[in-house]
Amino acid sequence: MFFPKLVAVSNFIAFANPKAPVYPRLAHGKSWNEMTVTWTSGYDINEVVPFVEWGPKGGKQIQSAAGTLTFNRNSMCGQPTRTVGWRDPGFIHTSFLKELWPNMRYTYRLGHFLSDGSYVWSKRYSFKASPYPGQNSLQRVIIFGDMGKIKRNGGSNYQPGSLNTTDQLIKDLDSFDIVFHIGDLPYANGYISQWDQFTAQVQQISSTVPYMIARYATDYGMFHFCIADSEHDWREGSEQYKFIEHYLATVDRKQQPWLIFAAHRPLAYSSNDWYAEEGSFEEPMGRESLQRLWQKYKVDIGFYGHIHNYERVCPIYQNQCVNNEKSHYSGTVNGTIHVVVGGGGSHLSDFTTAPPIWSIFRDKDYGFGKLTAFNHSYLLFEYKKSSDGKVYDSFTISRDYRDVLACVHDGCVKTTLPT
Repeated sequence: MFFPKLVAVSNFIAFANPKAPVYPRLAHGKSWNEMTVTWTSGYDINEVVPFVEWGPKGGKQIQSAAGTLTFNRNSMCGQPTRTVGWRDPGFIHTSFLKELWPNMRYTYRLGHFLSDGSYVWSKRYSFKASPYPGQNSLQRVIIFGDMGKIKRNGGSNYQPGSLNTTDQLIKDLDSFDIVFHIGDLPYANGYISQWDQFTAQVQQISSTVPYMIARYATDYGMFHFCIADSEHDWREGSEQYKFIEHYLATVDRKQQPWLIFAAHRPLAYSSNDWYAEEGSFEEPMGRESLQRLWQKYKVDIGFYGHIHNYERVCPIYQNQCVNNEKSHYSGTVNGTIHVVVGGGGSHLSDFTTAPPIWSIFRDKDYGFGKLTAFNHSYLLFEYKKSSDGKVYDSFTISRDYRDVLACVHDGCVKTTLPT
């Protein structure tokens, strides 16, 4: 039998400042030339004035004030968050950095001005401002869902692939400009501390490039993104349906040719085994309501998570492949390509045994998608595995503005004959 023996005692270990600002994360603001910076600290608004010091790299630095929010146990829905899952979240600060110059490199650091006249600072970070809508420059986008988190010591292994994805993105940090994480972030399940674990895990990424979550419409150079909320009604006549149609309809395709739709749950196609058992190959009532909009406004690609694998579907309309090509698409937009990119890190999902005719490529592994817009007429998509960062599936789209204007299927303007 083994009996542990005390061999040494260390000095008392404590944080230099347990209230220090941590976990900076960037996101787009309400306009293309605005960046939001959000972080967490232990400082209440009554103790300090939070702000961000920022400016062009090597240039004059200015200070922008930050707002402060928090929440308490009673504002939570129920257990376990109100009981064993509760932990004081500290305070969440957000500042808006405005009137950024396109593609300019900026530096920033988080600051707190204390009542005694002293300052508390974070380390200095940097980011590159977004290109202006329609700008013709190299633009690179990462998109995936369902990553989760994991402890490096293996103490928590519910999302086993999440560190592979995180580490690969950190390794590739110079090769992309923005991240879209389309749902299922830490799988906190009512345990607040797991949000801190997740934001710590992705900090190297989220402090350097915009890390976009939730639902919104946003511009990034030649891209226009419409991100739907698959937890709320998207059927025709609903508030969200009107939101989706408005943002698909108002994009200027001459300036922003690449129109991307996304949602967490597969609202189009997935050959996941449980969807197959239901006979729908989709989230209930998904594409029935939305495919008319995808076709009318010539959506290039739809991205989804929720199903923990990778799958690419042919350009499709009303359950029919409208293009026999596998890797290069050109000319008229006669169907939307749908892609499931839910292999960010959580336990993997099974496919049906036999792939449907519309399923071009399937992979039960961890990975993420990457979009690269080279110009207004050429787009590359790549699926990369998190384990090695290599490309395992890809396709290109080449077309000009006239192809987007072409009349096909339900995208034609309705007319009546003269009487």
